[in-house]
Amino acid sequence: MADALETEALWEDFHRVVNMTSAELAAWLRVRDAAEETEPLPEDAGPPTGQHVLAILQKRRTDLTDDDIRVMYEVVDTVGALADPENEPEPENTPADTRRRHRLMTLGHDPLKP
Repeated sequence: MADALETEALWEDFHRVVNMTSAELAAWLRVRDAAEETEPLPEDAGPPTGQHVLAILQKRRTDLTDDDIRVMYEVVDTVGALADPENEPEPENTPADTRRRHRLMTLGHDPLKP
């Protein structure tokens, strides 16, 4: 497990890049998985990483597991690689931009949120 200072820095980074609330993320995961014929139970909606991010958002820092810390690093790295607001113009409404936004939202980051 990471030391206390490393965990605190990761916690801050994670909550900086995950700019959606747990309610917003839960709603997005449900909408994302909704289908015309079937729809998963709310607690099963979304990919495993999105579900894990949602679970982390509902925890206290002292309750983090090694797996939580691994996912937090993964999310911080992925969001950093996909969304660099200082080096990128405003997103355009192209299918690629929409897919990128939806992928980021599955990780709890909405690039259109200030």
